[in-house]
Amino acid sequence: MSHAKLSVLVLVVVLALLCSVGAGTNRPYIAGNSSLTLEGANAGFLKSVDGGAISADVIDEPVGPDHFVRKHIGRPKYEEFTVQMGFGMNKVMYEWIRQSWAAKYQRMNGSIVSLDFNLIPKSERQFTSALITETTIPAMDGASKEPAYLTIKFAPEMIRTVKPGAKPDSAESGKGEQKMFLPSNFKLEIDGIDCSKVSRVESFTVKQKVVTDDIGEARDSRKEPGKLEFPNLKITVAETAAQPFLDWLESFVVKGNSDEKNEKSGSLTLLSPNRLDVLAQIKFFNLGIFRVQSAKSEANADQIKRIEVEMYVERMEFEYASKDAPAGSTATKPAAVAPLPVAPKMLKTLP
Repeated sequence: MSHAKLSVLVLVVVLALLCSVGAGTNRPYIAGNSSLTLEGANAGFLKSVDGGAISADVIDEPVGPDHFVRKHIGRPKYEEFTVQMGFGMNKVMYEWIRQSWAAKYQRMNGSIVSLDFNLIPKSERQFTSALITETTIPAMDGASKEPAYLTIKFAPEMIRTVKPGAKPDSAESGKGEQKMFLPSNFKLEIDGIDCSKVSRVESFTVKQKVVTDDIGEARDSRKEPGKLEFPNLKITVAETAAQPFLDWLESFVVKGNSDEKNEKSGSLTLLSPNRLDVLAQIKFFNLGIFRVQSAKSEANADQIKRIEVEMYVERMEFEYASKDAPAGSTATKPAAVAPLPVAPKMLKTLP
C-alpha cells in the first residue's frame, strides 16, 4: 500500500472516531425558554425562572474520639421558585393568583421545563403541593417605555428532576397571543378622588406566609398557609392636582375622622398598549391615607413639581381579563383613560 493511500485511510479512521465521539457526547445547549405546567395544563412560557434548589442543612457532630468534626445532613429542603410572566399565560395561572389573594388556598402540582431555542425540552423539574407566597405587581410609570412583568414566588412541598416529556403545545400555552404590558398604560381610581394626574404607582407585593409542619416519621415537610399580608399603596401625583389628597389627609389624619366609613375603595387597571383592552385589574378595599410629602426636587431642574401619597390597604382582589367576555359589557368596565376615552372589555373571574 502506498504512503498516500495509507495517509488517506488513517485520516478517514480519525474522522470516523471523532464523529462517533461527538455523537455520544451530551453537548451543552443555550437556555432559550422555560415553560410552566400546572395540574396537567400547559400554563405558558415564562420570562424568567429562578430558585427551586434542593438542599439540606449540614449538621456538625463534634462529640467523639476523632480529632475532626463528623458531619451529617438533615431533612431535604425545597426552595421557592421565582418566576416572571406576562399576560399571555393560561387562565389557570391567573386563577391561582386570584384564589390566593382571596385566601382560598390552592395547592398546585406542576413542572418547569427548560427548552432550547427550538423549543425542544432538555430538562424538567416537577413540584407538588405548591402555594403562592408572593405576588409582585410592577411599578406603574407614565414615562416608562419598557415592558413589565408580574413576579410570582411559590413554595412546593417537594421537587424532583425527571426526564423531560414532549414538546409543549404552543397553541395551548397561548404563544402568539402574548399581551405586552407597558407600565405607562394604567388607570388608577379612588372613590371621590381625581386620580387623572397620577404619574406613578410604586411596585407592591402581596405576601402569603407559609408555615412548615415537620412530622417525625416523614422525611419531607408539609407546608401550610399562614397570614395573608397586603402592602401599602404609594403613588406620585402632580402638586397642582394634589388638593383632594391634602383634604383627605386633613380630615382623616389631622382631625381624626379615620373610622371605617371614611376609608375608601379603588382600583388599578392594567391596559394593553392600544389602551383598549383590559389585561388585569386590582381592586383595593378600605384605603386609608396616612402620609403626604413633597417629592425630591432640585434647583434649576426642568421637572414637574410632584407630591408622594401613601395609603394603607386592608384587602386587595386580583381579576384577570378574559378574551371571551361579552363585548360592550359595563359590569366591570373601568372609566375612560384620559385623554383617550375607551371602553375596555369586561373582566371575568371563575366562580
